[in-house]
Amino acid sequence: MSEYNGHLTLEERRIIRTGIENGSTKTAIANTIGKDNSTVGKEIKNHRYLKKKCSASVECGTTRCVYKKACSIECPGYIPFYCKRRDRSPGACNGCKKIAYCKADIYKYNPEIAHEQYRETLSDARSGVDLTTTEAKVIGDTVKPLLKLGHSPYQIIQTHPELGICEKTLYNYIESDILHEISDVTVMDLRRQVSRKLPKQKKVEFKKREDRKYLVGRTYKDYRVYMEENPDVFVTEMDTVYNDVTNGPFIQTFKFIPASLMIAFFHTEKTAASMSSGVDVLEKVLGSELFRKYVHVLLTDRGSEFSDAELMETSSDSSRRCRVFYCDPMQSDQKGSLENNHILLRYICPKKENLCALGLTSQKALNTVISHIGSMPVEKLGGKSPLELTQFMFPELYSKLYDYGICIIDKDDICLKPSLLKPFRLNS
Repeated sequence: MSEYNGHLTLEERRIIRTGIENGSTKTAIANTIGKDNSTVGKEIKNHRYLKKKCSASVECGTTRCVYKKACSIECPGYIPFYCKRRDRSPGACNGCKKIAYCKADIYKYNPEIAHEQYRETLSDARSGVDLTTTEAKVIGDTVKPLLKLGHSPYQIIQTHPELGICEKTLYNYIESDILHEISDVTVMDLRRQVSRKLPKQKKVEFKKREDRKYLVGRTYKDYRVYMEENPDVFVTEMDTVYNDVTNGPFIQTFKFIPASLMIAFFHTEKTAASMSSGVDVLEKVLGSELFRKYVHVLLTDRGSEFSDAELMETSSDSSRRCRVFYCDPMQSDQKGSLENNHILLRYICPKKENLCALGLTSQKALNTVISHIGSMPVEKLGGKSPLELTQFMFPELYSKLYDYGICIIDKDDICLKPSLLKPFRLNS
């Protein structure tokens, strides 16, 4: 039997995965678990994840390319790619015999991941009240005197539409004792009290449910469309690295993709305001003109610390300085270039270590870390380091970073061990 009435259980999700691996249709899977085929279709579509990205810029369905694999929608030989198994039924690539050499986007379905996502969504939807304490007080203070005068909830709502709630919602607030502690409004204030015993209520948690309006026009799909329309703009990836979510420090990382160079800023808080201030610092370091050139697009994940997109996009003079886009949930590979740099960063700042105790206590210490990482030779850069490439290809960018304290380190002096921070630990 499914938990939460008609919702899918973990076992049913495992049956769905088995059906996908066997190449069964969604209808066949639905009949096996006793659900509607639309339920199975939505489950797979909503919870499948991108396992491997297409190596080309776009997925092309042509079998014999005569245009030297330009791989863009402008290519005369471009044919939209379509996979019956992936894009139709069953809807994911689990069990496909061609997966080992398939060059298209590979999507997989994992029942454990899907079930965890479902439980988080369900918990967020049912926890607390979609109301702040201030809003509850406004409603309570308006309702209390009118109830004392014998007004019904319907009459109150009709008289005060500014409350923004319906009659049923007001009844729920009163009967659930949500307004009791705030404005001393109880069920006994109602003109006619329903003669039924109400269940014991848990302590009310006032909170606003997560607002995702900032994602509108800024999803990864929007990013891909924007880059197709503006292929020559510079992209900078952004993320946060930390060990102790309570005390920090928090390292806000940026990677200039054309220069393959990472820089970072030191924070003591992991908030939307602090990360937006990091973007301000980057603009101050580069200057407005260079910032708009090299940070034309900011690509980041959906962490709460990056939720204030408008603040990050807006300069101090209220003009737009960049465009912010967000990766899909659980798709860190969509900004994989920066994630790969974090591997080097973790050599110096290992996980589960106290970073402050290691010596990471200031921006100066962090600049030293970034200088050593940026001075490492990279094979795909022909043995040159990101800082050397930046100095040669983007001298004005290197000059600004040099003035900030990031510079090329002699190759024999490069250190990617925690001992690099020892001088700062001794002086702290």
